[in-house]
Amino acid sequence: QIKDSATLTRDVLEQHFSDLKGTLKKLLDERLMSLLQEVDVIEQESIKPLDECQKLIEHGVSTADDLLREGESAVDGDVGQQNEKLCNFTKKALHIQLDSLPEVPSLVDVPCLSAQLDDCLLTILKNQIFRHGTVASRPPVQLEEFVEKPGGILVRWCKVDEDFIAQDYRLQCRKSPASPFEDVYVGSETEFMVLHIDPNVDYQFRVCARGDGRQEWSPWSVAQIGRTTLVPHEWTTGLEGYSLSSRRNIALRNDSQSCGVLYSKAPTYFCGQTLTFRQTVGQPDRRDSLGVCVEQRSGDDSLQRDKAVCISTNGAVFVNGKEMTNQLPAVTSGSTVTFDMEVVQLGPCSNEGGNFKLRVTISSNNREVVFDWVLDQCCGSLYFGCSFSYPGWKVLVF
Repeated sequence: QIKDSATLTRDVLEQHFSDLKGTLKKLLDERLMSLLQEVDVIEQESIKPLDECQKLIEHGVSTADDLLREGESAVDGDVGQQNEKLCNFTKKALHIQLDSLPEVPSLVDVPCLSAQLDDCLLTILKNQIFRHGTVASRPPVQLEEFVEKPGGILVRWCKVDEDFIAQDYRLQCRKSPASPFEDVYVGSETEFMVLHIDPNVDYQFRVCARGDGRQEWSPWSVAQIGRTTLVPHEWTTGLEGYSLSSRRNIALRNDSQSCGVLYSKAPTYFCGQTLTFRQTVGQPDRRDSLGVCVEQRSGDDSLQRDKAVCISTNGAVFVNGKEMTNQLPAVTSGSTVTFDMEVVQLGPCSNEGGNFKLRVTISSNNREVVFDWVLDQCCGSLYFGCSFSYPGWKVLVF
């Protein structure tokens, strides 16, 4: 692990700084090109009026030179020609202004280009570069525990660096080493239930954290393998009145007028586990139910019957069809209802049956009730079920 992580860290550092050098060179080249273009623009804009002034002066000098030669020629000719040439020379001289020049800017007004390059940039870059990047011997968070759930894994993690103040955590998962890691959770909690897990298949997990007030994520934890041997909870198919998701772990009460109890496909709930329902609410009814039972039974419209324990959507708790005096809060959209059971055996359990007692804890909206459920037979596993009188209810079970 040490050698592999060291090799990987070297590769990451070399690649990062190689990319950084390429990016810096590109930025410097772009800045140089921008400054050179500024020089070109200033040069062209500043020299244009001076070029025009020079052309005017050269034209005036050339005109004066031509007039001077014409005057000399008029003086050198005979008397008849002199009069005519002198007359023409005089007319031309009167129409040419030899005593005016275009305005020439003073020397201080003429641009003089230069480059200002502040050497403090090198100092700033040097300080930033020497502080850029760190090498951590241990990530600040590590995976702590994997708890098997039916069709899922409850993943827990913890901080191993007490000085690190975490703002958010990021959990990733992949099914095989050949596939990429994908985010399954980002948030402030230190545990998360990963659903849609195939039983008896190894999944790889890793977690990292983001420090308080920071944007970048910490190094990843050591990747660890998690698996579940428990088959996923599924609703039974074919009951009119309920539509199921493709994985059959979500049931939706549809608009059908038929009613009845939707049971699990098999008795997949075992004592010692936590059974969780998460729901989207519809219109409640006092006969609604969420709970567990010993056996499937056709013809019932609710789990408020014998050999079953359940909670109604208004928070009433029923044991073997009798309502308890203790009541839980009404079921709300997005909330969870959980069932936990442990065995407390009263008498000898045999193939013919015997007294059997289960300690049941039902929790809803941060409140719970605890009671003993007495059965006349041993139950190694139980069915779960639900019933709703009106459409709009949707229940996820895990």
